[in-house]
Amino acid sequence: MSNPLNIVALSLRPISPKLQQAIQIKAANIGILISPYEEVEESTQLVSKEKTFSYRWRTNKNLTTVDRSAMREIAVNYATDLAYIPSTFDSKNMRILAMDMDSTLINIECIDEIADFAGKKPEVSKITEATMRGEIKDFSESLRQRVALLKGVSVSVLESVYKERLRPNPGAMKLLRTANSLGLHTLLVSGGFTFFTDKLQEELGFTQAKANTLEIQNGLLTGNVLGDIVDDVGKAAHLDNACKIVGCSKLNTVTIGDGANDLLMMTGSGLSIAYRAKPVVKEKADVAFDYVDLDAALVLIT
Repeated sequence: MSNPLNIVALSLRPISPKLQQAIQIKAANIGILISPYEEVEESTQLVSKEKTFSYRWRTNKNLTTVDRSAMREIAVNYATDLAYIPSTFDSKNMRILAMDMDSTLINIECIDEIADFAGKKPEVSKITEATMRGEIKDFSESLRQRVALLKGVSVSVLESVYKERLRPNPGAMKLLRTANSLGLHTLLVSGGFTFFTDKLQEELGFTQAKANTLEIQNGLLTGNVLGDIVDDVGKAAHLDNACKIVGCSKLNTVTIGDGANDLLMMTGSGLSIAYRAKPVVKEKADVAFDYVDLDAALVLIT
């Protein structure tokens, strides 16, 4: 028999009794023993006037990928997210919170917004979307292609993007503030650019920030990236290095991402969370947030 896990429903409104019933019926149909054991209301009023509600079930074994997707399809009808918590997960043992930046921590893909100022957003966004969906496998080459299209853009455009368009996603500030107060090592690891990660590290208090460095000459982007590209392998390597610094294993980490280049970092972590993610990421992650805010992670890790 597979190891058991817990299923957690998360929503910005009270968990519907109809959803509870539908989940139990589905579990019975696929031969899973399931028993409810907790309903929680977690206040997130510091970020918004919303609250995160949760309802938990114990199960006797893991679900297949197909069964997980089927249960999530049921939950969609109630604007509710589902988390599948492995039996090996213990929130008390978590030491690191690692997050992607673009479209995860923040509301935009920075490179697309830089391109918008340069009048090249359609070309760049097309490559970005295909890469995040996993259709373009070589992230490094994808990034080089997109950055090359930005040659000649003034560095002042990056500042405009940061000030005018970049916003932390709902719940991000509370999540980081709480994670830091709990003593977690917080890592911002991005296939984006240090211009933005450095500012966010200072603003939100990340312990570490790792990203790509744009080459700038005479106040203009050259269309090149300096040094090694932070791709999927790079993200995973930075997390592994953080584990060495802290003195823990990857099982002691919580990872959050949305794109295909986050999968290697997320695989093998103690708990992986897909935030507004591409289907390929949501399918493989333990947790999928499509309705609740980022600070709903606190219901699971505290």
